[in-house]
Amino acid sequence: MTTRQYKNLKGLKKENLRDNMSDTELVLTMLAETATRDISKSENPNGFNESRKVATRGGKIAGNARKELESEIGEPVITPKNASELGLLVRELIEEGKS
Repeated sequence: MTTRQYKNLKGLKKENLRDNMSDTELVLTMLAETATRDISKSENPNGFNESRKVATRGGKIAGNARKELESEIGEPVITPKNASELGLLVRELIEEGKS
């Protein structure tokens, strides 16, 4: 999914996408970035096309992890919830814990 598609899913206009991700979404994004950086360090790609191929491979690693996690938990980890909705969920959990 492109950044624009992801922002549209979450109903974001100018807000920061990372600020509107769940913990799992952030971890998977960081996995893709780290895998891409590590592959790039080991292969030292030249030019845009080679770098793009490396980035695709890094993203595939995170994509595979996402699919495996979704298979284990039985639900998607990519959520349309944004920061305000995630914050409300956290507040509800806190209040529930106080009861």
